[in-house]
Amino acid sequence: MASPTSSNPAHAHFESFLQAQLCRDVLSSFQGLCEALGLEPGGGLPLYHKIKAQLNYWSAKSLWAKLDKRAGQPVYQQGRACPNTKCLVVGAGPCGLRAAVELAMLGARVVLVEKRTTFSRHNVLHLWPFTIHDLRALGAKKFYGRFCTGTLDHISIRQLQLLLLKVALLLGVEIHWGVAFTGLQPPPRKGCGWRAQLQPSPPAQLSNYEFDVLISAAGGKFVPEGFTVREMRGKLAIGITANFVNGRTVEETQVPEISGVARIYNQSFFQSLLKATGIDLENIVYYKDDTHYFVMTAKKQCLLRLGVLRQDWPETDRLLGSANVAPEALQRFARAAADFATHGKLGKLEFAKDARGQPDVSAFDFTSMMRAESSARVQEKHGARLLLGLVGDCLVEPFWPLGTGVARGFLAALDAGWMVKRWAEGAGPLEVLVRDLYDVAAKEPVQRKSDKIDTGKPATGAADTQEELLRWCQEQTAGYPGVHVTDLSSSWADGLALCALVHRLRPDLLEPSELQGVGAVEAAARALKVAEHELGIAPMLPAQAVVAGSDPLGLIAYLSHFHSAFKNMTPRPGPASQTSPGTPNAVLFLGKLQRTLQRTRAKVEESRGPGDLCALCGERLYVLERLCADGRFFHRSCFRCHSCEATLWPGSYAQHPEDKHFYCLQHLPQPDRKEDIMDGDSETLELPAAGENSTPPGPSAPAAPQEGPRQPTRRLIRLSSSERQRLSSLNLTPDQEVEAPPKPPRSCAALARQALEGSFVGWGIPAQSPEVLVAMEKEEESPSSSEEEEEEEEEPIDSDLEQALMTLAKTSGTMNKYPTWRRTLLRRAKEEEMKRFCKAQAPQNSRRNCAWWRRRRSS
Repeated sequence: MASPTSSNPAHAHFESFLQAQLCRDVLSSFQGLCEALGLEPGGGLPLYHKIKAQLNYWSAKSLWAKLDKRAGQPVYQQGRACPNTKCLVVGAGPCGLRAAVELAMLGARVVLVEKRTTFSRHNVLHLWPFTIHDLRALGAKKFYGRFCTGTLDHISIRQLQLLLLKVALLLGVEIHWGVAFTGLQPPPRKGCGWRAQLQPSPPAQLSNYEFDVLISAAGGKFVPEGFTVREMRGKLAIGITANFVNGRTVEETQVPEISGVARIYNQSFFQSLLKATGIDLENIVYYKDDTHYFVMTAKKQCLLRLGVLRQDWPETDRLLGSANVAPEALQRFARAAADFATHGKLGKLEFAKDARGQPDVSAFDFTSMMRAESSARVQEKHGARLLLGLVGDCLVEPFWPLGTGVARGFLAALDAGWMVKRWAEGAGPLEVLVRDLYDVAAKEPVQRKSDKIDTGKPATGAADTQEELLRWCQEQTAGYPGVHVTDLSSSWADGLALCALVHRLRPDLLEPSELQGVGAVEAAARALKVAEHELGIAPMLPAQAVVAGSDPLGLIAYLSHFHSAFKNMTPRPGPASQTSPGTPNAVLFLGKLQRTLQRTRAKVEESRGPGDLCALCGERLYVLERLCADGRFFHRSCFRCHSCEATLWPGSYAQHPEDKHFYCLQHLPQPDRKEDIMDGDSETLELPAAGENSTPPGPSAPAAPQEGPRQPTRRLIRLSSSERQRLSSLNLTPDQEVEAPPKPPRSCAALARQALEGSFVGWGIPAQSPEVLVAMEKEEESPSSSEEEEEEEEEPIDSDLEQALMTLAKTSGTMNKYPTWRRTLLRRAKEEEMKRFCKAQAPQNSRRNCAWWRRRRSS
């Protein structure tokens, strides 16, 4: 801080300029600084050098060092990159001010107009790392001491505007407040320049200002005439922003910020919020800066239930219009959500005031985003050209949950500076608008840590550009007679270059005698086939397309596979320098091939070749979805097994030589099986008549020769997946000859008649009379449910039955060994019943399992 008794008033004005927190204070203090130094505000970059030369103040030296370091970058050329360029910037938002600073550092004269007179936007912006470094290089820490000192990297829009405004004033940007841009005024005659239509009546100096470049940063609602804007809309999502006064008390500083809480990650928090306050949110964010800033996404039904929205309208503009939003209910909603999110530690939440003096709380639809189809255009009239560019929300409105607004805006401002620099260098409109955007990306790739430093030699890595691929192909085909590779399309039309490439990589795969007297299409096809079967490089286009040059993209992709496979191979000497015995043969066969092609080359159809269509479905084939098999091209989704319809992959399929269909290796028909199925004379395939025995005759009864007409041969029927599924779900009745499985008995009496007879044989007695079985049945009709019931005294039975049971027990010795002989006989009967039941169910379970397995495979 300057001493109050300082003899230099410029020092005090500079300190006031650094510490000013209001727009009018910044302007008044800077005006006083210029008057104390005897300077006039504006005028471009020379003003900065004059202030730095005259203000020899210790507090300013660190700021001068920051700005000098930034302006010393080579791209700015010491402020002489755009010395005679005049620019007009519309809008003093963060992006407009950043664009003005960039243009001023390039040496252009910059005039900025802003319809507002104050900075009143309290909303807080998330800062990405590169934006933080960019602002620090402009001296942000000197103007705003709390810049990025908290736990989260953010800054309020008002503070960011103040910071950039101070930098722009020091760099000589001329700023006019309370002036609205309404349109362009074309030059009336030759020799005049473009002017701006401004309201209200601007000063004469501004109204007569002629400029070469117009940068619009006035927001998404204002786009200059001539630009096409389209709306990108998603599902309705209502955002609510609220700013509360930050008293900067000890309790408020201890409240932690919320970087972003979403329902899908913390459901318990939002359920507790709904239970306590009735507020239903999707997410909430809390930043602490000049104000306590909250932003949240609320559900429409919740807003209707709590009275924030008076009525539900299908139109978004009408739903969130001022007439349909209750201000008091909206304030209660925002205050309750903020109080719950901070556990009531912020105390009494008082709303900050906006530019109109109203509580700073609002509801908006953030899923409606405007995007311009182009970022720049050029207008010309009477020989005067005007370059127009868009930055910030005027170019593309951000999706606020991602926090990319200021990041994209700064990048757009830097792009605009590069465009103006090229415009000042005399580049044509097309070079400025189109060419540079792609040449920079192709010729100046980003240097990564893993990239090797360029030593001027051809790279040996992957072919990142077409130039590198072309250079590699030229090196591999050099020295072959008649082969001159100058591009990646027409130079390969005769098939010579492709044959030379294969021969250079593997000389043993192509014999000169095999290619003598062949045409261009056949030569290209031979090279494609050899590369596929011997080198493992699947063709991505047919030979006809190579010769016709109708698919340059497919050819580039195909040659890229060669480069990737053989990039690390030691280069072989060219044919001209080879001394091996096979060299003359290679030169001879290529020379003969060239002469043969010149005589027999036929005109290739310019229409779509067969390789552009799928061999199965007949639809259009693109490069990335092509799959070649047996010289034909298929969609990857169409290339399936003819039997099970599973997708086929290289090495897992084969083609049947007879039906020419492709099968997976599991379902490929074997030759012996095919012969058995297709041969109609085989006796094993003859169906027996309805009443005949299906078993083959034995040796003692040879089959009689058949008389009458010969039966037609049986054909193998192939079913699709849907047909197999329907067939497996049918209820087929068994043949009459097949005996149905026995059903399990439902009563113990029926079981005893079948099972106890065999069970008692082991006890040394013959089969018993029916009286015994009837007695067993009567005992079963009153079964016991627990051990206590079994121990109860049994009811007396008929004397005849009692005598029969006693005879049975005495004969077998059961009465002496087992006092509970009645219960023992019953238990044995139940065991036999279970055995019979399981045996009867086994065939049925097997059939059910087979049917279930067939349905599962078909699905």
